[in-house]
Amino acid sequence: MTTITRDAVLAALSKVQEPELHQDLVTLGMVRDLSIEGKAVRFTVMLTTPACPLRGRIEKEAREAVEALGASPVTVKLDSDVPNDGRMRGLVTAPVKNAIAVASGKGGVGKSTVSVNLAVALAQSGARVGLMDADIYGPNLPTMMGAPRMPNPRENRLIPAESYGVKIMSMGYLVKPGQPLIWRGPMLNSAIRQFLGDVEWGELDYLIIDLPPGTGDAPLSLAQALPLSGVVIVTLPQQVSLEDASRGLEMFRQLDVPILGVIENMSYLTLPDGSKMDVFGQGGGEKMAQHYGVPFLGAIPMNPSVRVGGDNGKPIIIAEPQSDAAQALKAAAEAVAARMSVLALTGNDAPTINIV
Repeated sequence: MTTITRDAVLAALSKVQEPELHQDLVTLGMVRDLSIEGKAVRFTVMLTTPACPLRGRIEKEAREAVEALGASPVTVKLDSDVPNDGRMRGLVTAPVKNAIAVASGKGGVGKSTVSVNLAVALAQSGARVGLMDADIYGPNLPTMMGAPRMPNPRENRLIPAESYGVKIMSMGYLVKPGQPLIWRGPMLNSAIRQFLGDVEWGELDYLIIDLPPGTGDAPLSLAQALPLSGVVIVTLPQQVSLEDASRGLEMFRQLDVPILGVIENMSYLTLPDGSKMDVFGQGGGEKMAQHYGVPFLGAIPMNPSVRVGGDNGKPIIIAEPQSDAAQALKAAAEAVAARMSVLALTGNDAPTINIV
């Protein structure tokens, strides 16, 4: 009878690669709580994000590697520990491991819809997620998240609203409905700093920040106040949108903020017969990503239920999780999380915010 040893199990698992990080599970320290009783082997694989898109593949390969030693049964538990990007965020009292901005060069591309569904998808995976509405002039996340009110402040601290497992803060909670905000840059900068320093966020794996469109004061203020882990650029396939999105991408490059990738929203419309109609053109987002040498994170199809869900406060990833748009948004969230883990652990594209 062959004896299953700890060294043999670790040697077998050292041949299993983490597909995104291109290193083996043992070197990365992802194998935890290994126990052996006769031929029965149990261990935990600690993923870098609960939204890991390749968790099934990792589990399968790890189990097969240990079974090849003659072990039976092999019990693999998947857990996660989201890595911290290592940036100091002095304004935020509790640790925020990763701060991810969602931006676009122009309005009307569905940036807020993408932000909301990314946040909900990450929370569904088990991550601790905050959603900050930095679109000070047009705050609509309270409506889209079905959370019209926030709790009363406690000890001079703002308490974020919570919906679908996501903590939410928005200027929409602090002004009367319909009241316009006619603010100049310094006031906007002050509001963003308050959202960071005066809000009881708690510890977060991901803070998703929905930026206003364009390349104005808000993204500059945010970059000054909060070192960003990275930014997701949202565009439509059409040429005009791509030109504006490119300006936004270039702005963040000048601010030395890593570009996590490009999401193409309203990519196509699926017709009743199953065919696809390219309403706004075809493949522009992917071409843009290729041009700038950044990942293409996914194409989100048009779906009337996306608009309905936004109006009713029930994001499509909640309302119709099996729909084409919800599945595409979930895959995009997993791609963002995977990309963020790679940057946090390897230090690639680590930014140094340098604004005079």
